[in-house]
Amino acid sequence: MNDDLLRKIVDAATEVHRLLGGPGLIENIYESALCHELALQGVQTERQLPIPILYKGSPIRDPLFLDILVDKKVIVEVKANEKHYPYYEAQLLTHLRLTGIKMGLLINFGKKVLKEGVIPIINKQN
Repeated sequence: MNDDLLRKIVDAATEVHRLLGGPGLIENIYESALCHELALQGVQTERQLPIPILYKGSPIRDPLFLDILVDKKVIVEVKANEKHYPYYEAQLLTHLRLTGIKMGLLINFGKKVLKEGVIPIINKQN
């Protein structure tokens, strides 16, 4: 995995957290700001990207929406909660498995110190 790309994402998230603070805002505000900050650095992002869910070859119900896909290589799941729930990591791992992407970052802007809310998740199945 590209450590430089991961560093850019974490640095951008740190800047967003520094300027907007945390906790206090809802997820989509942090998500928008993070995409904007990454764009300022020349990093490609896709926000709320729909991923169809297939069951036995057929799409079921509504698609899954990824918070942010960075350079088509890293899924970023944005949270804004003071508490950490193991479900967040399971959710991101599921997104990685469904898309075949290897690397994800869970970024919880609800933490007073952002580095406590940054958790890398690796898809070891693909």
